[in-house]
Amino acid sequence: MDSVPSLEILVRAPEGFSLWCGPPFNNGQPAVKLEKVICTNAKFSEDGSRLMVMKSDSTVSIYDCSSSKEIRSFAVPNMSAATMSPCGTYLQTFQRPSTPQEKNVILWKTETGAPVYQHFQKNMTKTTWPSVQFSSDEAIACRLATNEIQFFDARDFSKGIIYRVRIPGIAAVELSKAPGSHVAAFIPESKGIPASVQIFACGENSMSQPVARRSFFRCSTVQLSWNRGSTGLLVLVQADVDKTNQSYFGESKLNYLTTNGTHEGLVPLSKEGPVHDVQWSYSGSEFAVVYGFMPAKATVFDKKCNPLVELGTGPYNTIRWNPKGKFLCLAGFGNLPGDMAFWDYKEKKQLGTTRAEWSVTSEWSPDGRYFMTATTAPRLQVDNGIKIFHPNGSLYFKTMFDKLYQADWKPESPDRFGEIAELAQSIDSLKVGETKQQGQGSKSSVAPNKATSANPPTQKPAAYRPPHAKTAAAIQTKLFGGSSTEEMSKNAAKNKKKREKQREKKAAEAASAANNGA
Repeated sequence: MDSVPSLEILVRAPEGFSLWCGPPFNNGQPAVKLEKVICTNAKFSEDGSRLMVMKSDSTVSIYDCSSSKEIRSFAVPNMSAATMSPCGTYLQTFQRPSTPQEKNVILWKTETGAPVYQHFQKNMTKTTWPSVQFSSDEAIACRLATNEIQFFDARDFSKGIIYRVRIPGIAAVELSKAPGSHVAAFIPESKGIPASVQIFACGENSMSQPVARRSFFRCSTVQLSWNRGSTGLLVLVQADVDKTNQSYFGESKLNYLTTNGTHEGLVPLSKEGPVHDVQWSYSGSEFAVVYGFMPAKATVFDKKCNPLVELGTGPYNTIRWNPKGKFLCLAGFGNLPGDMAFWDYKEKKQLGTTRAEWSVTSEWSPDGRYFMTATTAPRLQVDNGIKIFHPNGSLYFKTMFDKLYQADWKPESPDRFGEIAELAQSIDSLKVGETKQQGQGSKSSVAPNKATSANPPTQKPAAYRPPHAKTAAAIQTKLFGGSSTEEMSKNAAKNKKKREKQREKKAAEAASAANNGA
């Protein structure tokens, strides 16, 4: 096994991006590996060997991640987007086209800086970018064209198109990544013919007929997700309108197809409502789904679509598998308050709960020992910052920014890191109080018991106050300042004495008038 790599974090703010040395931190603060570099965007290659940095709309640079040095710079006028191939061998750029004859999608070789392939693409959407897709080992490459999928030899693009598969009406394609043995094609509804997803085996002599197929009506968009091993495909079908009128946001169904044809159908979800999130485990042997009307339900399924573990219900819409496979995190981000629950799904027990309010992004570290959330602009313009948690939910690190655009782990293969069985064994001995950084507290709790101090101070029971009195006190404090309940009680007593004196004075005056009249 190679030497264990160190973790790194890319942090991008208005003044540029920096590279931090990842946890564990010395003295509670991260060391800076690369000082700020001015840019508009930055992204690692899938294997973490290269870093692409967009410095303007016409300049993109490639950095070697081992040395943090710039190795190549490309001048591409009117550039709208750029991305790298999984191993960083190629840079793909999209330019705003000025004429239909202009080949505005260019594939560059990062080592030489030379263009190796070009074609015209009218516009760029989420389903059509990146235009050229690669398998994780860069052995296979393909692109979506009109009514067909075109395949290339990713090691030699000078050969041109080596074979193609004709699929009339095709609107989206997803190449399996590890290995690149299959490709999935989506064909939307047309003239009463239902939409469908078809799986083809890659290879010039094996693409005449699909190896799996699933049709469905009421389909506006689909999300295609391959597992590691390329044996199973999850298809999240979404319709803009829910015919049952149960959801304003439309209807969603989760389908599952296998490349050997053993399963083509719906995933058996036990609660009605939308599918919020679905994710494969790193091994590709299980997948987890968060679904249903709030409080949402979470279930882990095996490759045969049998439920393995029920993870309960809660205000969740996000699921993140630990790359080492043992732990997972359920979370409720976006319009939810940020609750997080950490599970050891193999032991079927919850390790801890906490909250990360206003989180925009979240991901496990490649070694599976840390979970990072970030609140970033432009989604949120205030309270930007980074939080890093242990797998039991206790807070390890927190830092705030005036404005933060991006926070990403540098990708590494989880296989390069040791197992974290010892972490699971020591999880109960990990105290929340030990993870506070520079006086920053944590709202975490370690399941099944909440973290409390060893000798809690005894407090004198407070006098009962009715709810309306508490509300009135809070409103008065907010409007007029002052937060002490004791001070407000003194004022109330003072006013009471004034009223009593006034009543006594009036009573005395009335008595005097009566005597004079007599």
